[in-house]
Amino acid sequence: MSVAGLKKQFYKASQLVSEKVGGAEGTKLDDDFKEMEKKVDVTSKAVTEVLARTIEYLQPNPASRAKLTMLNTVSKIRGQVKNPGYPQSEGLLGECMIRHGKELGGESNFGDALLDAGESMKRLAEVKDSLDIEVKQNFIDPLQNLCEKDLKEIQHHLKKLEGRRLDFDYKKKRQGKIPDEELRQALEKFEESKEVAETSMHNLLETDIEQVSQLSALVDAQLDYHRQAVQILDELAEKLKRRMREASSRPRREYKPKPREPFDLGEPEQSNGGFPCTTAPKIAASSSFRSSEKPIRTPSRSMLPLDQPSCKALYDFEPENDGELGFREGDVITLTNQIDENWYEGMLDGQSGFFPLSYVEVLVPLPQ
Repeated sequence: MSVAGLKKQFYKASQLVSEKVGGAEGTKLDDDFKEMEKKVDVTSKAVTEVLARTIEYLQPNPASRAKLTMLNTVSKIRGQVKNPGYPQSEGLLGECMIRHGKELGGESNFGDALLDAGESMKRLAEVKDSLDIEVKQNFIDPLQNLCEKDLKEIQHHLKKLEGRRLDFDYKKKRQGKIPDEELRQALEKFEESKEVAETSMHNLLETDIEQVSQLSALVDAQLDYHRQAVQILDELAEKLKRRMREASSRPRREYKPKPREPFDLGEPEQSNGGFPCTTAPKIAASSSFRSSEKPIRTPSRSMLPLDQPSCKALYDFEPENDGELGFREGDVITLTNQIDENWYEGMLDGQSGFFPLSYVEVLVPLPQ
């Protein structure tokens, strides 16, 4: 930084201290500017919170959101184009219904109904995925761009304006000691920054119809989702009612127990409940058998050397996405990397993958 730059920083710091500590008054901005600044601040807070709540609305499970963020980060690191999607609750419910419906089989009314419901739930999950994509493209992305570009630019202009105001006020209070040309330049820079900040805030507030358009796109996407969801559920309800009618029209099968076969215990021969007591023959093992047939011990997955970073599985973990490492309770896993505060990367039986920290106990931590 140049000498002039250092002097300017000193001027601003001195003026700020005199205002905060000494109670000195600085140059006041007009009421219109303050009102505009207040509206921009409210807009910024509204956009930030609405964005966060919209993401929670689309992806309500915080654990799944954190996991998806981790997997997307890993995918970017690995250069993978396709990222895993958010596990919709309708899809998980549908898979559960289909699995148990198949187990019950085609002869079960309940099993057939579960298959119908499971397929419908999976269709609902697909429609929900389409809603996620639509809302992200037409609502979330534009608002994030507003935060990262327009609002950020306004904050930059306001910060620059405040710095030039402090510089001007410092020199104005020392008029006579500061050259008039330097004071005039400080005033021109202050007024220039004020005009730039005012223009940027005005443009944002006057074009807020764009945010109305984006909000309308959100509502349209929700309407389309609910229309399709109603259609899917109507079809499912009709299928289930038809199954109930068909089941009630069929004659009910009566249960007929099979005749019991007679069981003859025979004549009692011993005093121990009527069952004969025989002595099991003893097998004498030769010395050669004992010496040559020693049991072979296989190394256990829970008995690995602890001379490297490792952890022990507290519970079974079934992988649900590509890149995750599955294991059983008691397995000892070699740690290779920590992705974030919730996920590790490790190796087990020659396979590498990711797994949650909450499922393991760290035995030898990774080097810091």
